[in-house]
Amino acid sequence: MLKVNGINVFYEDLQVLWEVSFEVKEKEILVLVGANGAGKSTTLKTISSLLTPKTGTIEFNGIRLDQLPPNKIIGHGIVHVPEGRRLFPEMSVEENLIMGSLYGEAKTQRNETIEYVYSLFPRLQERRKQMSGTLSGGEQQMLAVGRGLMSRPKLMMFDEPSLGLAPILVQDIFDLIKKINQEGVTILLVEQNVTQTLAMCDRAYVLENGRNVLQGTGQELMANDHVKEVYLGI
Repeated sequence: MLKVNGINVFYEDLQVLWEVSFEVKEKEILVLVGANGAGKSTTLKTISSLLTPKTGTIEFNGIRLDQLPPNKIIGHGIVHVPEGRRLFPEMSVEENLIMGSLYGEAKTQRNETIEYVYSLFPRLQERRKQMSGTLSGGEQQMLAVGRGLMSRPKLMMFDEPSLGLAPILVQDIFDLIKKINQEGVTILLVEQNVTQTLAMCDRAYVLENGRNVLQGTGQELMANDHVKEVYLGI
């Protein structure tokens, strides 16, 4: 479904990704594992066209994405739920949701989709007129996910969805991601909670210092000595 082929990515003169390649298959959960600074968020930003690779290509269902602007990426069915939520704090919950449905099919089916989002998150419906900047951290994460769903994505990319959440809410977020996947949406997930993500994913790639170093199923990587020592503390 998604093919990232040998991308080299720079921030001005500083190279942060070296020949990164991976594939995401339709309807699977794929995880990018790595320490802070490994290049995981940069990879998602490059897929979203917030960054442009100097060399290498990105394809989605056979269509080249790496030279397209971000709004065209959304139009092809890819949505990015960024680290830190990136909501519009002075807009209401419902206005934030509407901002996720400005293109094509998402716009014409907005009313249907917003009812679906409210069925997933009754709390958002209760607070639909409230300014998003006044929500709790957990509610803001619900809204970020809901806004992503409003675009009716084929592929959802999540960057650290459990960051800053109370432990009691972390499992709720992972359960939600699994539910979205079970309803047919492909998931590309970046998350510091390595144990939980490897347990739930179909496959994973390990990034270290901007390079691919390992790949396999979640169970294979959980059994890998390097992963156990570096990421699982075993």
